[in-house]
Amino acid sequence: MTAIRISGVARSFGAVAAVRGVTLDISDGEFFTLLGPSGCGKTTLLRMVAGFCDLDAGSIHFGERRIDTVPPHKRNAGMVFQNYAIFPNLKVGGNVAYGLKARGLDAGATGERVAKALKLVHLDDYGERWPHQLSGGQLQRVALARCLVIEPEVILLDEPLSNLDAKLRVEMRGEIRQLQKRLGITALYVTHDQEEAMAISDRIAVMNAGAVEQIGAPSEIYQRPASPFVARFMGTTNLLGGTVVRREGDNAVVRVGAMEFTIDAAAIAGAKPGAEVGFSLRPELLSIAAPGAKPPSGWAGLEARVQRIEFLGALTRIELAVGGDLTLHAAVVDMPQGLSEGFVAVAYDPARVTVFPGPCV
Repeated sequence: MTAIRISGVARSFGAVAAVRGVTLDISDGEFFTLLGPSGCGKTTLLRMVAGFCDLDAGSIHFGERRIDTVPPHKRNAGMVFQNYAIFPNLKVGGNVAYGLKARGLDAGATGERVAKALKLVHLDDYGERWPHQLSGGQLQRVALARCLVIEPEVILLDEPLSNLDAKLRVEMRGEIRQLQKRLGITALYVTHDQEEAMAISDRIAVMNAGAVEQIGAPSEIYQRPASPFVARFMGTTNLLGGTVVRREGDNAVVRVGAMEFTIDAAAIAGAKPGAEVGFSLRPELLSIAAPGAKPPSGWAGLEARVQRIEFLGALTRIELAVGGDLTLHAAVVDMPQGLSEGFVAVAYDPARVTVFPGPCV
């Protein structure tokens, strides 16, 4: 296994800074994901690790070996591309064997390693098939086999599931994760899909405008986003901004428009009345009950009017109007009977509200 150390890496294209001084330490055997919107620099960073894009500054190491000055074919990194990059004029076995032949491996050893790689991805009997005879998921498995057959120190995956349908994406991401864990190989994965990243990663780096906004475990990034950008990007949230008006015991009260919200005072230690704060309140943290229902002990409560309900099977999304011109989004597993319209009581735990210093922009 091999750790990856990325130190102060930067890259610009003309006046556009694609990657701005990124530093990451990826552990041996870790599944690490670069997550962010299009144009945030994640693919450029991955290509620099692979050797397909030069660095303007910084360095990259595999273990103790500096590799950013080494040609791509000598880095011992396997790459899986977004479009699979399968050669249509070669059969499945020929595609998988391509990297080994380029390294001068003899035919006997090549055959053994190709067979082993195809077995790993459950394509044992597909070596003689042509790419046009395969489904999208099978083509992705061929691309994985071709990556693994060279026995790389690390595997690099650039949006590998984006061309698959939704059901197959879920299936394939599970297979990739299981295979990576079984082999114990270090993986650097790029995606713009938040659910995909949270489902398979040990840790995630959320990128924005060429820089890293937050690094952490999926649960940490979702539940405790470090910035309003991360809160917005990692799923649906109620992102609000207001002014501290007073303290009430362990809590602080923040005015947002005509409404008052209660948050944990410890989250804004030092903020005095009149200070601006922003906060994120996830929809699933809102509890819905009949009008007049008291919130659980220690929780904050408010009254809202149901504007819209979306039944999504296991989950129901509810749009709520509060304070006249403010909209909140809630998500509940069990919608209380008889609350399809009209007013409801809403409650939440102030300790689970994520607070940001300054206005929410």
